[in-house]
Amino acid sequence: MHKVIGLMSGTSLDGIDAALLETDGVRVGVSGAALTQPYSPELHAQLRAAIACAAQLEGSAPLPQLLVDVERALTDAHADAVQALLVQADLKPEAIFLVGFHGQTVLHRPQQRWTLQLGDGARLARLTGIDVVDDFRTADVRAGGQGAPLVPLYHAALVAAGQVALPVAVVNIGGVANVTWVGEGGLLAFDTGPGNAPLDDWALRHTGRSLDEDARLARAGRVHETVVEEMLEHDFFARRPPKSLDRMDFGVRSVEHLDAADGAATLTAFTAAAIARAREHFPEPARLWVVCGGGRHNPALMAELRRRLEASVIAAEGLGWRGDFLEAEAFAFLAARAERGLALSLPSTTGVPEPMSGGRLHRSR
Repeated sequence: MHKVIGLMSGTSLDGIDAALLETDGVRVGVSGAALTQPYSPELHAQLRAAIACAAQLEGSAPLPQLLVDVERALTDAHADAVQALLVQADLKPEAIFLVGFHGQTVLHRPQQRWTLQLGDGARLARLTGIDVVDDFRTADVRAGGQGAPLVPLYHAALVAAGQVALPVAVVNIGGVANVTWVGEGGLLAFDTGPGNAPLDDWALRHTGRSLDEDARLARAGRVHETVVEEMLEHDFFARRPPKSLDRMDFGVRSVEHLDAADGAATLTAFTAAAIARAREHFPEPARLWVVCGGGRHNPALMAELRRRLEASVIAAEGLGWRGDFLEAEAFAFLAARAERGLALSLPSTTGVPEPMSGGRLHRSR
């Protein structure tokens, strides 16, 4: 197995997760150093502007200069994260086989066979001196798949390595939430609905902070169940998988009439209720729900999940997983698979017509 670094910039726009993993793209070995490098306030603001700009793009148009400039700054920030991880691990670049570079999603329109992640893999390879795999989603989307979620194969590898009793549901709550159902009969995955994104945007508006830290705002408010039920009437929830979302597909419009605390409580409950609706599509009920991603740090959200799922719900650490770095590890795993030409997605995970490899390899020299 090889030492591979995975880099993940989530739809929550909070920063870069970097993680070292030993893997050959099939087996999962030792987890190594890991860190989170928050975006600077300037880059955070640039990325929000980039998302607004990307929403106006047409598929055939060249990237506007704003996105080109943001991509360069974003790539340089990822190079800094790689360097910091190497220092933490006391490793030289030549000890690393690959970097899996997800980039920052600014637009996701699979129905138009288009997805856009900012990040220059060739530049990152030059800056770090390590071969880089990027552009994980494009091949899947162009083939008619949803391009998301891509982490299920890694979830399945972790479940297999841990010999967990099946079926298991692994929920990742970033800006968008997704679930992987792992059972004896196979693998099923799809986006469940919003994750942290609407709540983060609401908190930023009302508190000036880009998240509801320790759920202080939500826990001071009251859940308006009628509003939650109205939001669940969106046709996305009845649609059969595979299905995926853009960060901006669900906003805060439905809670605009509520005060800050009640809006936060209701958005938190909506995320949990949307995850609970995922059960309608499972071949059989999950025995255990494992929560990873930033959402598991939100005590109000975890409480809502336990109430609405009426099942055993644990954070990823309960299985010895690194919940903050699971997605970064996943893109290390997927980079190793891409380098070998192995599938990154399946018909049951993204709806692609057949198992699909992808990614682009950039040599450092």
